[in-house]
Amino acid sequence: MANASAKRQNAETIKNLRLGTLASGALSLILRLLFRRYSLSPTRASLWIYLLSMIPSVFLSQYLERIGSPRRDPTTGTLLSSGEDLARPGIIEWCFDIIYITWACQIGSGAFGQWVWWFYLIIPVYAIFKLWSSVISPLLLGRSAAPSIPDDAAAPKESLSKRQEKLRKRGERGDPRVRTQSAK
Repeated sequence: MANASAKRQNAETIKNLRLGTLASGALSLILRLLFRRYSLSPTRASLWIYLLSMIPSVFLSQYLERIGSPRRDPTTGTLLSSGEDLARPGIIEWCFDIIYITWACQIGSGAFGQWVWWFYLIIPVYAIFKLWSSVISPLLLGRSAAPSIPDDAAAPKESLSKRQEKLRKRGERGDPRVRTQSAK
């Protein structure tokens, strides 16, 4: 089974997401009880910021769990989809980044105070940077979204088959099994 390793890795990742959500929530509440008991008052903004920060964390955890889990037909039990690879870069990676930043802000605000929530601004700042560098700048300023490649590197090399490449390397080493043909 080709996807067995990916399935195990997804199952482990989903388990870690659940444990991380529970651990960050519990640790944050324990730290608040020990060091910042006043921040648990419903009239304080710190409690509401904490509760609002749970929304993206729980939502994205549930999303990643849903797309990473295999789906089966409820009547026959046949596998419909083995689930997305949660180690894939791109949007999935950004979801994990948001979850990790949320956990860090929750625990940090419980231990060090409200100023830690300013680190949460990393998420929209990075989103604006990615939007600018890949969409807005190329459209408005005509810049390339990808870094430019020098002209000498852009020239395609002569494509050889694996066998031809292997023979060429043997010839360069002076292997007697390779006969070199001279141009007449």
